[in-house]
Amino acid sequence: MNNGTLAPWAWLEIPAPHQRAFADQGLWDERTIADMAITLADADPGFVALVDGDRAITRAELLADAAALSAALHARGLRPGDVVAFQVPNWAEAAVINLAAAMSGLVVNPIVPIYRDHEVSLMLADCRARAFFVAASFRNYDFAAMAARIAPALPDLAHVFTVRGAGEQDYAALLAEGRGQGFTRPQVDPLGVKMVLYTSGTTGRPKGVLHSHVTLARVLAESGRFWGLKPGEATLMPSPVTHVSGYANGLEAPLVCGTRTVLMESWDAQTALDLIDRHQAVGTVAATPFLVELAAAARASGNRLPSFRYFACGGAAVPADLIPAANAAFENCRAFRVFGASEVPLVSFGWPQDEALAATTDGKIVDYTVRIVDDEDRDLPDGQEGEILARGPGMLMAYADAQQTAEAITADGFFRTGDLGVRSPEGAITITGRKKDLIIRGGENISAKEIEDVLHTHPAVKEASVVAMPHERLGEGVCAYVIAAGDAPTAEALAAHVA
Repeated sequence: MNNGTLAPWAWLEIPAPHQRAFADQGLWDERTIADMAITLADADPGFVALVDGDRAITRAELLADAAALSAALHARGLRPGDVVAFQVPNWAEAAVINLAAAMSGLVVNPIVPIYRDHEVSLMLADCRARAFFVAASFRNYDFAAMAARIAPALPDLAHVFTVRGAGEQDYAALLAEGRGQGFTRPQVDPLGVKMVLYTSGTTGRPKGVLHSHVTLARVLAESGRFWGLKPGEATLMPSPVTHVSGYANGLEAPLVCGTRTVLMESWDAQTALDLIDRHQAVGTVAATPFLVELAAAARASGNRLPSFRYFACGGAAVPADLIPAANAAFENCRAFRVFGASEVPLVSFGWPQDEALAATTDGKIVDYTVRIVDDEDRDLPDGQEGEILARGPGMLMAYADAQQTAEAITADGFFRTGDLGVRSPEGAITITGRKKDLIIRGGENISAKEIEDVLHTHPAVKEASVVAMPHERLGEGVCAYVIAAGDAPTAEALAAHVA
């Protein structure tokens, strides 16, 4: 890193010990995302890789913008290994930032827009981010003001850039600055750290999940083959591109699979119907509530979406009757449950061809070896509940923290998911519960302990306990039980304090 400090993952071997066999067996496409983008742009520069509202971005335009941004960031002092964070919605600029980082050998840190000062500060400090792109404003929240508040306490953070803002520190100004500049693309190790993505932990401290160019590319290539996704086809992306599902299937699939991503800035079922029809989208990967609402909108409008073939859903409880009910609303689409995490994206790929298994299990295990173990790490037979351990070429390199890595990855290279489940003789995985103290609200992990810690800072709270509660749309909501210290605070006052 050019600021003279080591990355927090400087201890990590490349490839990581548990991943060496994947490299030796040739399971990875050992190219960077930038290499893939250049190959595709050379083959068909006019192909539209991204759709963002009324704007269609070709491969050549995406590559040219990324090259300009790379040159501008280099001129601002960023060097290979530096971390560039971005907290922006599903805008095309996110794809350019991601590709520019890959071209420059920078490490990206996508941050979901729901996070505010406290969480964002923790993440930027932990990964020692050198630059931070934020939406100037989104959903009536001033992200630029938030970034200005937290920046003084982050000594590694040299640059804050806005997106869709104004001034010389805005994304548009950087592009203009970089166009026409000479920039020699550095040699980038495809097996090196490409992304650090933070996920909630059971202690409330975020965990930095490290992926390389080859891990997520492996997941995309294999899942695309399994679902029958073909080059040139379009997919819809309503999931946040700063979440692992949206990042991989939204920003990177066009470069790995040669597809087109139709971005949705915010979810609306009727808008999704219109976009699927207009762009003849064939599928999506999104949270369960989106499936429920898309199917309802299809039934209400009489539009059975003939181009749509698959809907991979997860991140929230899926009632068994939801899958057949959704399938009945579409002409050709098959919905199915999938299972994965930021650390092990898509352990299962679903059951597109078997509605019964698609409805009652969380999918077929593909490209991973899975163990179901008891509390003593002894393997359990099929049909018996235990913790799910997974190992495969799409798994994380490590956590940024060596100690967290040692606790999460076994000596033989399996990741401890913290989820409980059973495996069937057909190779299906079904999630039955969690060992982790996490609430999964609409596909986002929320640490119960982190909310408890914040509640305990309120002067009127003596004790607090946070648990999941059923939520009709999001699967799980958040419920706090509070013992007051004196006069009982109102629920509104506590909610405002936590916010």
